[in-house]
Amino acid sequence: MIDEPAGVAYRIEDLAHHSGATVRTIRAYQDRGLLPRPERRGRANVYSPTHLARLRQIADLLDRGYTLASIKELLEAWDAGRGLGGVLGLVAEVDGPWTDEEAVRISRTELDERFGGDPDDAAVADAVELGVLERIPGQEDMFLVPSPQELAVAAELYEAGVPLSAISGHLRELRGQVEHIASRFLEFTTEHVFARYLGEHPPTDTDAAEAAELVRRLRPLARQTVDAELARAMRLFAHRHLRRHLGAEQPPAGAEETRTVSVPATTMATVEGLVGAEHASEFIALAAEREVRARTLDALAANHVQAANVDEPA
Repeated sequence: MIDEPAGVAYRIEDLAHHSGATVRTIRAYQDRGLLPRPERRGRANVYSPTHLARLRQIADLLDRGYTLASIKELLEAWDAGRGLGGVLGLVAEVDGPWTDEEAVRISRTELDERFGGDPDDAAVADAVELGVLERIPGQEDMFLVPSPQELAVAAELYEAGVPLSAISGHLRELRGQVEHIASRFLEFTTEHVFARYLGEHPPTDTDAAEAAELVRRLRPLARQTVDAELARAMRLFAHRHLRRHLGAEQPPAGAEETRTVSVPATTMATVEGLVGAEHASEFIALAAEREVRARTLDALAANHVQAANVDEPA
């Protein structure tokens, strides 16, 4: 951005042209108190480079997701001498990359070759909708790949025999679950870490800088936790699947034979909430055993009553 000389003066139409805002928007910002009133020179209203700089700041904050009400608070704090540097630094830290991956480009020909060599427009449209591929304006046969790793996983699954439609469906399901995990992690860290920075609007430069440093430190923790828990769960369920499909090992002599049964996920979650994950299987087994005993007792009692009725003299 090139700074205009301090002596430059603009009419509102010129200010709109240089800032990219409309005349109507500029007047609306003045009415909301976001933009200072122009200087009156004779019959004309005159705007200065300060107005242009303010309009560009507003546009930048809007692009970062701030509402006009929040922007007004930030600008009032800035005008009071508190500065925007810390807050904008925090915003930049949050908006920064959350992965070490770098986006790459891929041609349609290369894409088709990686997935069997046969063009599949429906699969490409699915990938674009999911954000696995991004179209490049003016280049119909080129795509941006935000996550090369994700595309590589899809290619490996396809080569292993998984249909592209199944891969897309699985990604949609997985994305919903991962977004829930991300949301819960943010709620957790906000409650226990960042709540102290949110009581003041906006935070001071010192608080904002401290919060930005915490974001840098905590950013990898969510991924590390998910990696560790995913590895644990994959090991557990892969072992169960293997036993189920290849047959369990023969139990030791005298040991009671066991079988694997399917339990609805909601039921399992409820049981784990009651007795803990480590005791869930034992709880379900004991509950089933109690039900079997109760029914056995009911059957014995019914047989006794039936027998008594038969033996009773008419």
